Amino acid sequence: MLIQNKKAHFNYEILEKFTAGIELLGFEVKSIRGKNGSLEGAYVTVRGGEAYLMNVNIPPFQVGNTPKGYDPLRNRRLLLTKKEIALLASTESKKGLTIVPISMYNHGRKIKVEIATVRGKKQFDKRETLKKRESDRDISRIMKEH
Repeated sequence: MLIQNKKAHFNYEILEKFTAGIELLGFEVKSIRGKNGSLEGAYVTVRGGEAYLMNVNIPPFQVGNTPKGYDPLRNRRLLLTKKEIALLASTESKKGLTIVPISMYNHGRKIKVEIATVRGKKQFDKRETLKKRESDRDISRIMKEH
């Protein structure tokens, strides 16, 4: 696991996951392998039969070797099959659903992105998640003592 969107599981209810390749520049690959970057606030849109990863911050690996005019928040194309893109386009058009990246990881020499169709959680669902997490911590603490 290179980069993870830690807030995704807390803020969203995950419905379906996909794995996609991503089109990157060489210094962006180096930066991601160095675990630099952020998936916070990122999302996927489908335009013209292609899926794009928007608002992902990938800072340059070495600032001095970066081309002039490089935008760390630029849109990056996702590599998916036509069927997957059609499925994502149909889910994106449904009200209340969005597509967010969950993580970036190595698959051999390639970097893959795990994306998911999600529905936003309500405030009471988030409170429920926090209560469950606290109770799990208490239970594990008690089990550790005994």
